[in-house]
Amino acid sequence: MYSTVNAGVIGVGHMGQYHVAAYSEIPGVKLAGVSDVDKEKGKAVAEKYRTTFYEDYRELLDKVDVLTIAVPTKKHFPIAMVCLEAGKHCLVEKPICDTLENAERLFDMAAKKNVALHVGHVERFNGAVQELRKVVKDPILIESRRLGPFNPRVQEDGVVLDLMIHDIDIIMNIVNSPVASLNVIGSSVMSQREDVVNVQIQFESGCMANIIASRATQEKIRTLAITQRDEYVVLDYTSQDILVHRRASSQSELTRQQLKYRQESLIERIFVHRDNPLKLELKHLIGCGTNGDKRIISVENELQSLKVALQVLAKLKPVTIKSTP
Repeated sequence: MYSTVNAGVIGVGHMGQYHVAAYSEIPGVKLAGVSDVDKEKGKAVAEKYRTTFYEDYRELLDKVDVLTIAVPTKKHFPIAMVCLEAGKHCLVEKPICDTLENAERLFDMAAKKNVALHVGHVERFNGAVQELRKVVKDPILIESRRLGPFNPRVQEDGVVLDLMIHDIDIIMNIVNSPVASLNVIGSSVMSQREDVVNVQIQFESGCMANIIASRATQEKIRTLAITQRDEYVVLDYTSQDILVHRRASSQSELTRQQLKYRQESLIERIFVHRDNPLKLELKHLIGCGTNGDKRIISVENELQSLKVALQVLAKLKPVTIKSTP
């Protein structure tokens, strides 16, 4: 329970409305107002959640303690800078900025003003991801798939900054080793930006990661599979399930007809406490901002996922992108 924390949301589009709903359900948090350039949408959301609409987000600043900034990526930096300078704790939806330099400037301002600045990587707070950190100790191979159908709502960012950055963030924090090499292929099939991308990462630790992201796939798939020396761990983000496969025994038998191979394995289902990841993310922001809680991800690690995502995009530039008809 918090002691009268006032929260606001700047940008009440698709993702921003999730934040509005989450704030309104956290005990001890008052939704003090919302702001959006679309007056009709902003007023409708404010009316639905019985709060105040502000046409100019700056009018919201003296009404709140914490803010979510869920506007288009290109507007993240100027709006977040104003909010941080005003001494407000901020969660900026991913990607925090479209350049590493601007992201660093925002964190420098947050440090100067002694306020919390978090990046909206909601998958970090997925219960299965939290449990995964307890299981994975020495990964050898990581295979990530984040696939789904095209959503016309996402116009500004390609699949790397829209979807793949989630998996880059999780994998970087699991492996905890510098990137040694990076190979990238990609194509555009649904938009003028990259829609299908495959990234292969070799880490200095020796671990390899293969990451596939697509917004041209007609089935929604969100999985992460990790090979360790004696285990194969599979995480399903959607169901928040983790299965751990451990080899029990294997044997081969040669008959006149054929070579038969049999492998028996033990499969353990890890118990995962399921909660609303977005609420947990916002509670963490509030705890760090108003109660002095320690952030779960360092500023350095906040920046590394953006850095790698931008390296992926840079590698894509020479690739011929197929334009849509």
